[in-house]
Amino acid sequence: MTKSLDAYRKSLWPLPQQTKTTAGKMRRLGVEIEFTGMGIDAIVDVIFSLYGGKAEAISDYEINVVDSSLGTFGVELDFSYIKRISRERREATDNSDLEELAEAIVGAIAKQLVPFEVVAPPIAMDELWQLDTLFQKLRDAGAQGTHGSAKNAFGLQLNPEMPDCSADTIRDYLRAFLCLYDWLKMRCDVDFSRRLTSYVDPFGKDYVKLLLREDYQPDIGQLIDDYLEYNPTRNRALDMLPLFSHIDDKRLRRKVQDDRVKPRPTLHYRLPNSLIDDLQWGLIHPYRDWLQVDNLAMDKRRLDAVCHAYRQYLDKPTANLFTNWANSVSGWLIPELL
Repeated sequence: MTKSLDAYRKSLWPLPQQTKTTAGKMRRLGVEIEFTGMGIDAIVDVIFSLYGGKAEAISDYEINVVDSSLGTFGVELDFSYIKRISRERREATDNSDLEELAEAIVGAIAKQLVPFEVVAPPIAMDELWQLDTLFQKLRDAGAQGTHGSAKNAFGLQLNPEMPDCSADTIRDYLRAFLCLYDWLKMRCDVDFSRRLTSYVDPFGKDYVKLLLREDYQPDIGQLIDDYLEYNPTRNRALDMLPLFSHIDDKRLRRKVQDDRVKPRPTLHYRLPNSLIDDLQWGLIHPYRDWLQVDNLAMDKRRLDAVCHAYRQYLDKPTANLFTNWANSVSGWLIPELL
């Protein structure tokens, strides 16, 4: 019965048009989700209960769950300052009572203001359905997402592995995302508290026009340089810095010295809210929306058509007054994913 149920649940999760990397392996996807309402030990216990493994504490605010059935999970308070001082205190041998008290006070305040984040391991896309239960169990245990409070600027982040890292493929993913950005923002209904932050800033119009130019065919170096010229920051709804760091870290570091940028062969999509406490919501919803981008990038005919239409839209000075582009892309979407 359990095997039949698992097979049914797996069948509900669509796969991208391009399922394999150039190495012939199933593409993977990493997931990061932010929320409050639970302590770090309770979060770790939920992961244990589903996937096994053992805890490796890095600090009082960071724990890795290693050797689980899916790989290594990271659980951490999303506040770099308190994580750093906690690590330093654990490594030191001469901590004073005052230092410990100061850390405890800062940590207690931080827990009221910033979320915990669960960072799932990269999971093969045909096995993503196994993460769905984690979201359910965290919700049952009291996790609260973006709408839990007016101050909860919490998000869900997807890290889809690229099928390949050629300039043409990366350019086409960017084009597909830029053409569907308004639609994705409407689908995500990005919370006001998150729009007040800079974490999910849109791309500027000048960069959008450059990418959509019919004759824009850069090599990988030019593609990276152009991106960094217009976007020398992590704060984009689709953050390309981890991918470009993976491809040419020296080139990236000439423009961006942020040590939070880690190289990996993935995109970093950060637009969706964290609705973990919503009974009607699950990982499958933002995943299916992302597949609209993924599949559009792999379909040259559809992509050329929507790019042509979007160029025309952007060239009209009064376009925003009379037309909502988000409602204009329906003809280029895959109905089965809606």
